[in-house]
Amino acid sequence: MLPSEFVDWGKDNPPGQDVTFTVLGQLRVLNSGLDFAPTTPKLLQVLAVLLTGSGQAVQTGSIVRELWPDEPPRSAQPTLQTYIYQLRNLFRRAELTDRPDHLLITRRLGYVLRIEPEHLDLYWFQQRCRQGRALLAERRFTEAAAMLRSALALWSGPPLANVHHGPVLSAFCVDLHEQRRNAHILRIQAEMEAGLNRELIGELRSLADTNPLDESVHAQLIRVLDRSGRRGDALHAYQRVRANLNEELGLEPGAELRQLHQELIASVAV
Repeated sequence: MLPSEFVDWGKDNPPGQDVTFTVLGQLRVLNSGLDFAPTTPKLLQVLAVLLTGSGQAVQTGSIVRELWPDEPPRSAQPTLQTYIYQLRNLFRRAELTDRPDHLLITRRLGYVLRIEPEHLDLYWFQQRCRQGRALLAERRFTEAAAMLRSALALWSGPPLANVHHGPVLSAFCVDLHEQRRNAHILRIQAEMEAGLNRELIGELRSLADTNPLDESVHAQLIRVLDRSGRRGDALHAYQRVRANLNEELGLEPGAELRQLHQELIASVAV
């Protein structure tokens, strides 16, 4: 559930509307709990590209490249204008605004979907991640973990799961996946610092299995095993990721993993 502190878009809109655009899962256009997202694939794709602009102008060329990555047809510009017209009609039918041309604005080189950041679920995810990092830096580990869990709870699946991805949206989704991964790693770090090491072993084993080359995940697994008194399992986890890196990439583990390994060897020898 997203926060309800939505801003007023002006006198053209009835007060008290709860309007949310979601990209952390399926693209949805929610007004008072009802979804008004377009069902036409190309129209949905145009809306998704506009949302990547975060309220800033999106160039026409970017939208055309997304819709027709190989070779745009001669009718690309008038077809795009038709899609913009259809989106404005959708916004009116969904009662998002009485002036859809003020919500979806035409600029000289493109279009602006003029929504405040608070109307996009991605904004709240990023805000909560920033707050989680700040709490972690202040060593308020339990609060940091709770904040990061609330950030991750905003996700309902892969980003823009119901939208076809051309080059623009593919790049956008790669970035979102990385942001989600980083928040997940940070949440685990906060819980580790809060002393929840044994509780994290199962989750980290699963993550290590699905991410055999992710050294950050394996480092966290090694740490929680060691802190739980399972040094042998920690050493085995190190040998496993080292073998994976050697076999798949011809690389040795990085500095963090090597340091962890040295610390494990030293503790076993004591």
